[in-house]
Amino acid sequence: MNAEHAEQLWEQKDAPSSADGPHPWALLLAAGRGSRMAAATGGTSKQFLLWKNAPLYWHSALTFSRSGVVAGIVFVFPPDALARCEAEVRALDVRHPLGLPWKAVGGGVERDDSVRNGLAALPATVRHLLIHDAARPFVSARLVRAVRASLAEGAEAVIPALPVTDTIKMVEGDRVLSTLPRHQLAAVQTPQGFVRAALEAAHAARVAELAGGRARPVTDDAMLMEGAGHTVRVVPGEKTNCKITTVEDMALLSPPPFLQPRTGMGYDVHRYAPDPAAPKARPMKLGGVAIDKAPAVLAHSDGDVLLHALCDALLGCACLGDIGEHFPDADERFDNISSAVLLDQVLTRVRRAGVRPCHADMTIVAQRPRLAAHKEAIRANVARLLRLPPEAVNVKATTEERLGFTGREEGIKAYAVVSALFRPPVADDAGDAHVC
Repeated sequence: MNAEHAEQLWEQKDAPSSADGPHPWALLLAAGRGSRMAAATGGTSKQFLLWKNAPLYWHSALTFSRSGVVAGIVFVFPPDALARCEAEVRALDVRHPLGLPWKAVGGGVERDDSVRNGLAALPATVRHLLIHDAARPFVSARLVRAVRASLAEGAEAVIPALPVTDTIKMVEGDRVLSTLPRHQLAAVQTPQGFVRAALEAAHAARVAELAGGRARPVTDDAMLMEGAGHTVRVVPGEKTNCKITTVEDMALLSPPPFLQPRTGMGYDVHRYAPDPAAPKARPMKLGGVAIDKAPAVLAHSDGDVLLHALCDALLGCACLGDIGEHFPDADERFDNISSAVLLDQVLTRVRRAGVRPCHADMTIVAQRPRLAAHKEAIRANVARLLRLPPEAVNVKATTEERLGFTGREEGIKAYAVVSALFRPPVADDAGDAHVC
């Protein structure tokens, strides 16, 4: 539905109504120049930054259109870009239909001027309106409905607000003048709702004040209504209804990080030493726990077959190769080194790769020694080494019914499976700018 159709339609009949009153129109302010962020956006005003393949102002428009309580929208754009912006809205409306009539008008030098231009463009039958900053693209339909509901209940002006949690002080230069009563303070958001006739009268009074050179600074339309003696009602705001104001706020436009599941498998085997005093014979350790009355194992490191399998599983989650690549057995630095030290280094490398282990399941295969009495100690120590709760680690032990080299008591082997979450790097397109 284009602007011309909108004007014909809404001048011919009243705006839709429901049991609790007429539906308001939304006035979407997108005429600001965004000078504070110009260096970061290449001179593009923040309301035209692309987010999810659409300019910021369009996300608010879609939310208003999906709220079920808005009858139409007036877009207020920079006057020198009005024709291009109107053409863009028309194209966006084809791709993602608003399902509402809309108009586009040029703004003014100041915010007040833009609001007055928007008011003048409203169909004559509109009684209530919602005014919203286009740089708040995260507004919810719930909040739109809450503001509208308060208007329908008879309020002349409505603002969403959040309680202030910081201590606020009035300062002059580097000197504190006073501490303000925090329980009486609120951080105000948009959309703000108004009775049209009352707001137009408040704006007319401000124009007269400006002409007389006695007008005070005004930061929102609710302040005008306060000055005109109207009661401004408050509804709960939303923490997520942030305004893109500073360069740091642009991080909110980055794609949210998402986690990918990863699974790594590890396997290792060690031969039993024929003589505990033989070169490279190591007392048996499993999961960092010394196993008494067990065969010694032949190994370059301390021979902890379970931790070696666990290292390989972790490296598999991060696609970082295997333990032999990182700690070769020809390197004398690793002679008789604790496998717990190797595991800690592997964990560091895995975490740097964006992988967070969350579960480990391990199986030790040996004809001897019997390991039932050691499993809980192994489980607790592995959980400690992995920095996981014990309930996220499982240890199993089995024999191979006298089959194979383990069945012949020639050695021991272990399997490990690690589950992890991977946070892939994302392209930050928050700075991608767009001019309509």
